[in-house]
Parts: sequence; C-alpha cells; structure tokens
Amino acid sequence: MKTDKIFILQAMDLSLNELLEGESIFPVMGEKLNSQNTLPMDFSPRNKDLFQVDLNNTEMLSNYVFGQLNKAEKKYGIGGYFEHRAIYSRSEVFETEKDDFRDIHLGVDIWTEAFRPVYTPLKGKIHSFKNNAGFGNYGATIILEHQLKEETLYSLYGHLALKDLENLKIGKEFNAGDLLCHLGPFPENGDWPPHLHFQLMWDLLGIWGDFPGVCSHREVDKFKSICPDPNLLIGYSPK
Repeated sequence: MKTDKIFILQAMDLSLNELLEGESIFPVMGEKLNSQNTLPMDFSPRNKDLFQVDLNNTEMLSNYVFGQLNKAEKKYGIGGYFEHRAIYSRSEVFETEKDDFRDIHLGVDIWTEAFRPVYTPLKGKIHSFKNNAGFGNYGATIILEHQLKEETLYSLYGHLALKDLENLKIGKEFNAGDLLCHLGPFPENGDWPPHLHFQLMWDLLGIWGDFPGVCSHREVDKFKSICPDPNLLIGYSPK
C-alpha cells in the first residue's frame, strides 16, 4: 500500500506546471533545444546498434554517441526520462540483486561536448554537492534547492567538471540564467561520454550530494512519484 506521502508527491507532480506559472525559467544549456540542434537518442534495448558497441569501453561508447550527433549534424542529443536503458550493464554501480537490476532512467540526459556551460533553470540555492567517483557513477554532482510557492523542488546536475565543485558553498544562491557548471570529460565525469544528467526530485530521501539516477522495475511507481518530468525546465521542443 502506498503511503500518504507518496500520494502527496503524486499530486505535486500533477501540479508542477501550476507551480512553475510566473517563474522565470532559463534553458539549462543556455539555449532552447529543438529539431534544428537536437537529436532524440534511444539507449533502450530497442536500439540494436548498441549491441555492436563495447559498452565497457568509454571511448567506443563516446565515438558512437558523437558519431550519431555528427551524422545528424546536431549539437545535442537528448532523451531518457523513465527509459529502460540497455547501457547500464557496463557498471556494477547499478546492480543490486541479479534479478533486480537498476536500469530505468529517472532523469534526462543531454549529450554534448565536454566543458559546455550549464545554467540554472530556476532561482535556487546550493543544497549539496559531491564527487560521486567511480566507473559509471555521477562524478561531480550538484543539487539545487528551489522554492516554488510553498513547495520545495530539487534539481540534480551530474557528470560535471571537477573544477565546478571548487569554491562552492552550501546555500550559495543563483538566479535563473546564472552559470552553474560545465560538463565534465571522461574519466572524471564517472567515465561516461560527456553529457548532463538532469533530474528533478520532490524529496531527497535524506541523501546528500547524490540521489539515484536509475531504479529497478519494481521501484518505478515509487520514483515516478518523486521525480517529475525534467523536460519542463530544459527548454526542449521537438518542433
């Protein structure tokens, strides 16, 4: 049976659009993403091309990602919100029980060149930050805290440049459109092709400087209630 808190979080998810009314929202990559500059990318088991890529070799995976972008002549790749991912077999970070593998993606990934700047989408402050080191992990991670009317929303930025954690302070305030960080190169970004993992959470579950970016199939309902759709703050339109 779901707890009262889960029901409340689901109601908040439904009202996120309402909470954002009147808020100044800035695209996280500094520009709106659309069909002219952005390629939707599929990392689910439906993408048979992934079977030809050595997922344990970050350089080969990066060549695949940026080969797709270059072929399509796009600056960004995007996708992943609650996508069943085929690429997490590359790291033990995502394994719990053998039959309970964490491969449902909770945020949106924006794939683009390392060191591109990332901007604050909403007014907020630093909640926490940490270098979540290890193959397949987030690497440098920043979590912002935002007040939307009477509710608190958190946004997570993963796979950043390590230098972005220098001189950060808990509580440091940012306005929408302020420079927040930059995408990190591999291997310091958790050893992934350069990209931003962007995720929203209503509740951090007591975690500091980190939060699950993937879940198992049995946890989908729980995390769908906690993690609203981050596309609302990316400035992406497929048209």
